[in-house]
Amino acid sequence: MGVISRYLQFVKPYRFRIFWTLIIGVIKFAIPLLIPMLMKYVIDDVISAEDLSASEKTSHLMWTMGIMFTLFIVIRPPVEYFRQYFAQWTANKVLYDIRDRLFTHIQKLSFKFYANTRAGEIISRVINDVEQTKDFVITGLMNLWLDAATVLIAIGIMISMDIPLTLVSLAVFPFYILSVRYFFGNMRKLTRQRSQALAQVQSYLHERVAGMSLIKSFAIEDHEQKQFDKNNGHFLKRALIHTSWTAKAFAVVNTITDLAPLIVITYAGYHVIHGNLSVGTLVAFMGYVERLYNPLRRLVNSATTLTQAIASMDRVFDLADEKYDIDDAPDAIEVQDVKGNIHFENVTFAYDEEEEPVLENINLQVQAGETIALVGMSGGGKSSLVSLIPRFYDVSAGKVRLDGIDIRQFKVHSLRDKIGMVLQDNILFSESVKSNILLGKPEATDEEVYNAAKAANAHEFIMNLPNGYETTVGERGVKLSGGQKQRIAIARVFLKNPPLLILDEATSALDLESEHLIQEALDILAKNRTTFIIAHRLSTITHADRIVLIEHGRITEIGTHQQLMEKQGNYYRLFEVQQLGG
Repeated sequence: MGVISRYLQFVKPYRFRIFWTLIIGVIKFAIPLLIPMLMKYVIDDVISAEDLSASEKTSHLMWTMGIMFTLFIVIRPPVEYFRQYFAQWTANKVLYDIRDRLFTHIQKLSFKFYANTRAGEIISRVINDVEQTKDFVITGLMNLWLDAATVLIAIGIMISMDIPLTLVSLAVFPFYILSVRYFFGNMRKLTRQRSQALAQVQSYLHERVAGMSLIKSFAIEDHEQKQFDKNNGHFLKRALIHTSWTAKAFAVVNTITDLAPLIVITYAGYHVIHGNLSVGTLVAFMGYVERLYNPLRRLVNSATTLTQAIASMDRVFDLADEKYDIDDAPDAIEVQDVKGNIHFENVTFAYDEEEEPVLENINLQVQAGETIALVGMSGGGKSSLVSLIPRFYDVSAGKVRLDGIDIRQFKVHSLRDKIGMVLQDNILFSESVKSNILLGKPEATDEEVYNAAKAANAHEFIMNLPNGYETTVGERGVKLSGGQKQRIAIARVFLKNPPLLILDEATSALDLESEHLIQEALDILAKNRTTFIIAHRLSTITHADRIVLIEHGRITEIGTHQQLMEKQGNYYRLFEVQQLGG
């Protein structure tokens, strides 16, 4: 299915509104077509009428103009209002539906997609490109047809007045069609390239604004200015190529359409001089030639606009066609009562098929309510392993079972609903503290929010904020300290109250006081839940039921802290090094 056909699926629910908008539009555009006929009547049948006295001429003029003023003051304004309102209403509803569908879609896309795609690129498609497609509704489905109707009505009136003169008026029409076809055949590709270049500028800008603290801290403003100039220059180059081609098109098409009035004046003037044509007919035809070729000039504008809209549709549907790496099986079931038994069964995992596996032949049985600590050097595969539990990624081989059932048999949403996560760098939205805690359970009461915050040792510092729970935290929680952000993240997991818990470096990079408060909250949170803890600081996980050492994607040691210390293997050496370093 072509992009236009796919786009029309979004337009289809509003087809009757578009139909009535077109009917109103035809009335709106038809009313001004009366003016050239009015001029002919006034010149030929009023001013030049030898059998009428001056007072009779004046009376005829006043009556005629009275009717026209009524038409233009009483009837045309509401017609114009409703045409504009219905057109914009329909276009905005279509855009709302497309953005709504795209947001649903991008929420289902996998972590792999977001790892390989810049955020600014996605935002550009959902905002800018969708907005550009609005012109297809306004121009392509409405104005284009109204201009075509205006041309046909004007030609019909001209034929009724003088057929030879009408044919003279249309003499340049074939050249107009050929020039439009020539110039606009290449426009879609040029427009797409321009849109892509603009999206690159937006993506770059989005990343740099988000990382402005990094730029300032390394004093690399001059370097970043050069990089931005490079991206901006690429857009400028594409924009100028597009502009040059558009300018050529307008120059040629407008020259052709400007010739039409000159040809009409030459032909009609000759026949007026020789008494074969009335002055009123000449004046009327000049009016109709303008009304004939003005829509044709607008059609050139429309062609440019539609080319941009269709290029934007290409980019919108490219995003819409992104495949889901993680999706529900046709017969997927809801996760019901979770006991919390997790079994990694011969699990191998690679982020891409061409890459080396980051996990190989992992076998690990975790009992309900057990706390498992995953330790090892960075890059060993700890975070990769826990990311398989909520199906952020799927295993390359083997199975992950929850209570004996392969997690791929569960609906993804219901599986993730049973898992709570506290990460090293938890994301907070630039809303209130309360709103961020409510992410754990959007329908929770205020009392539940306060209890969750108290359990996370967060209530006291929240109450000391300027507006308490209604204090906005800034983008990514920039107004809060690292420890405060962590406690809010823990509070929302308390509010969610899931049976499975994943703590990924939740206490690293914090001061001692924050670490103590957070560790205390996490110990309470982990009670009676199956818990996975990833930690570099081994002193924080000595209480775990079992400690799993992962090295180079494989489990090399497993046991309690005491057992592993007695074994005096790699865990023992890591622990001793940290104790000496501390």
